[in-house]
Amino acid sequence: MSTPIRLVQLKEGERRRVALSSGSGVAPGALRLIDGFQRVYEMARAAISSGQSLAELAHEHLSSETADFEAAMREGRILPPLDHPDPARCVVSLTGLTHLGSAQSRDQMHAAAFAETASDSLKMFRIGVEGGRPAPGEIGAQPEWAYKGDGSCVVPPEQPLTQPAYAGDGGEEAEIAGLYMIGEDGTPWRVGYALGNEFADHVTEKQNYLYLAHSKLRECSFGPELLLGELPETVSGTVRILRNDEVVWSSPFESGEANMCHSLANLEHHHFKYAAFRRPGDVHVHFFGANGVSFGEGFRTEAGDVFEIDVPLFGRPLRNPLRVETGEPLIHVRAL
Repeated sequence: MSTPIRLVQLKEGERRRVALSSGSGVAPGALRLIDGFQRVYEMARAAISSGQSLAELAHEHLSSETADFEAAMREGRILPPLDHPDPARCVVSLTGLTHLGSAQSRDQMHAAAFAETASDSLKMFRIGVEGGRPAPGEIGAQPEWAYKGDGSCVVPPEQPLTQPAYAGDGGEEAEIAGLYMIGEDGTPWRVGYALGNEFADHVTEKQNYLYLAHSKLRECSFGPELLLGELPETVSGTVRILRNDEVVWSSPFESGEANMCHSLANLEHHHFKYAAFRRPGDVHVHFFGANGVSFGEGFRTEAGDVFEIDVPLFGRPLRNPLRVETGEPLIHVRAL
């Protein structure tokens, strides 16, 4: 198997830079800076225009400058690996019940009210199992879908994910995110993949399935590295929650199509079939679903906990501490 090629975005002094974090010519622990571009977004536009792959463009513009990856992480200079200059032009969304292990965790939250029948979660999961992997050229079953926000809800790696004062909890959802840009003719282009913490409020969701939309309107994080090319059939790693530097919960991370009831192409079709999601120049971050979550096993997070998603294919782990807000203010609407 060839060496995975990954990109990162970072701050170097007052400048934004793009760098190659793996592949030919990159020393372990180092970043090879790329000249001519301040954002992966700019590189994606140039690659589409020139007909090159993003990997080809990156190697064509490699500089001799290097940066210390560990120092950049430690100093909080690593940025999400894809963003839009205008955060309002970035759509963050998610698909659920896509993984073979996802229904059990969700069903534990919702099954109590459906003692005599299958929960809606299991019904949706079965729809995916029966029709989520259509033959090439065909359209499969629709997955569950939800909106998280625009680019302002994205938190950089190593920075805190905030549980709002009105939230019931703040729980990890370790996933792979597809990162996209819409070309000038409305064609969706996949820029690459990244590790993601979709971060949700499972206490609110558990009250009633119809609160799912509320529970997803939270921050999220993805990165630190952007994986170029196609995703392997199987992607494995570990999800951990650390408290006072000790692991207090962990679980295997299993993703890739071999572990899913929907194909990636089917998930992408059902997102981008909407014309509103094919606006030229927009960026999309789409989470492909979690295999399981700590809340489903009865674990409760606390302020200061650190979420860590460690998958070797994606390079360095995605880490975010949990910050908990208190004191919910009442929002007053004024009449004009």
